[in-house]
Amino acid sequence: MSGSGARTAAYGVVSGVLPTDTTEDVRTRGAGVSAQVAVLPVGSFEQHGPFLPLATDTLVACAVAREIAAAYPVHLLPPVTVSCSHEHAAWPGTVSISAVTLHAVVSDIAASLRRSGVGALVVVNGHGGNYVLGNVVQEASARGERIALFPAAEDWEAARERAGVVTSLLTDMHAGEIETSILLHAHPEFVRPGHESADFVADDRRHLLTVGMSAYTESGVIGRPSLGSAEKGKELLASLAESFGPYFRLLTPAPDRD
Repeated sequence: MSGSGARTAAYGVVSGVLPTDTTEDVRTRGAGVSAQVAVLPVGSFEQHGPFLPLATDTLVACAVAREIAAAYPVHLLPPVTVSCSHEHAAWPGTVSISAVTLHAVVSDIAASLRRSGVGALVVVNGHGGNYVLGNVVQEASARGERIALFPAAEDWEAARERAGVVTSLLTDMHAGEIETSILLHAHPEFVRPGHESADFVADDRRHLLTVGMSAYTESGVIGRPSLGSAEKGKELLASLAESFGPYFRLLTPAPDRD
């Protein structure tokens, strides 16, 4: 059987993820700061167990970026939705691009922003496997460009403590308490049943880059999603928005210090 009659899967469409600014909105917002700052969410398209969507990391990065944009005069960009998810290749639906490609995409976006008068970029990373983003920021900063990577591990730790997240950052590796909480708050309609009984811990993952995630978890989950809650998700995002303050001040120095 072919055509629409063969389609048995339901497809969810996320609303509210793409920014809806006009060019005049960007111009007006940028007039009030010493340097315009763009915020680029970078997610992934990879398995997150049977109860969270493949787009989880993108949804998390976008939720963080929206929280930032609500608190600071930044230029919110649409997300990069496919990145470096090679360690998840054993599960259906996962899609990756190379680290070289991701490096080039983010670097090209930063260059394009500078040409249009937006002199600073914050990359909001939602996927831990995007190691190359650190190199992008290091190299650009060495060239004198204004760029930052957010959140740092310290920002996540502060958010975890404020929100009352029980699981450590080591244990909460994938589809665990933090990601489940943020989606229960920001996109509860995409959290399917099953997270309540999906806890799985594998703290010793020293060979992850060599053998991939499937060597450590059958379900794709590493963490304690059963402890997730919408209230924790709300507090996690609020804490990250507060942690962004020093990044914004660093990228928008006072004119007499330029």
